[in-house]
Amino acid sequence: MTPQAVFAALRNKKRKDQQSTMEIGNELRPADLFCYLAARFGPPNGIQNFLRADHSDNLIHWDWTLRHDAGVIVFWGMSFRTEVLIMGIAPGDDHKPSLIEQIKADFEKHGPKMAKIRKDLEHWTEFVNPYQRVRRSVERLLEELDALDLRPEKDRLEPFAAGTAPDEIAARWGEVARRYSRGFGLCFGIRSMLPVMAEAFVNLVLFILMRSEIRADQRLNENAFRQPIDIRIKSLSINCVGFRTRPDYSSEVCREYHRLVNERNDLLHGNVAVEKLKFNQVYFWGKVPVFKEYRSFWERSLQIEAETVGLEAVRAEVKTVNALTTYILSCLEDKVREEIGFVVRQHELGRNEVTGRVGVLFPGWLVDFRPAPAQDTKSTSS
Repeated sequence: MTPQAVFAALRNKKRKDQQSTMEIGNELRPADLFCYLAARFGPPNGIQNFLRADHSDNLIHWDWTLRHDAGVIVFWGMSFRTEVLIMGIAPGDDHKPSLIEQIKADFEKHGPKMAKIRKDLEHWTEFVNPYQRVRRSVERLLEELDALDLRPEKDRLEPFAAGTAPDEIAARWGEVARRYSRGFGLCFGIRSMLPVMAEAFVNLVLFILMRSEIRADQRLNENAFRQPIDIRIKSLSINCVGFRTRPDYSSEVCREYHRLVNERNDLLHGNVAVEKLKFNQVYFWGKVPVFKEYRSFWERSLQIEAETVGLEAVRAEVKTVNALTTYILSCLEDKVREEIGFVVRQHELGRNEVTGRVGVLFPGWLVDFRPAPAQDTKSTSS
């Protein structure tokens, strides 16, 4: 149908009063249906093709509006299903199995042309950005940690506070201990993940900007990713395109990150680093303890854990990782820095299976809608 005929058909009140809809999922794969319709009828001709914006952020991506014996049939290619609207058939008629069967049976007749159209389609694979996967987890844990409102200077309790009943003291200690125990677990998790977050950023830059001759050689490719993190950072300008300066691992930013990695290793691997774990000194006269100085009940309990898990250090370490990523980006050429900065902020990415190019395929939100029944003026969206 020509666009003029499509508009005329959609204005036909009699046909609009008699219509049925169906949803097709993967019973008829959207890529197969697209190639079939294009092979048999040519490019999409429906109104939605004129309404869509020239990018992937649309409710309806393609639209074929076709004649059939009773009236008009519309195929809408959406993000989660194919919506089919049949005008000229009263609601309640279920033609879905028959329609799918007939289309599949027709594949053989149009197979060569379908194959040619499929060959012209760019093949992309969607994947999760490993850097954003870790970063989002860290940000959520930080939100939980902030919600606990742990402030040792305010929460510090004394076991024998004047004028306070023993039961009340015990209840307050229990409540504070529960909050701090939860906070210590969150803090441990965040500090363990921070070096991984930085490493995921370095790996993503390496993956996107790797020189073609290194990418094409499997051994060189694998070797680039298997190097220790300091070597990977030092050699970014060697293994990648787009760097205007070589990252200097002796810089203050990199030294701080290296210190953070060592701290994480002690924390994660349970290294017995006494100088970092010590909290008190005591003498013994036989089996009699003689304290060098007294520590309060608070200092001997919750404060020890707070210091060993780095409750006060965690936010400074987040800044250290952010500073490293900012520094590496600053070493890139201006145009490349802008492009990489945009890509690394996306949670979902795509890779072209032919060229290996990485890109952002869809926006960072999901939108769906369903046409409402004719008698209902409201529509639903999510």
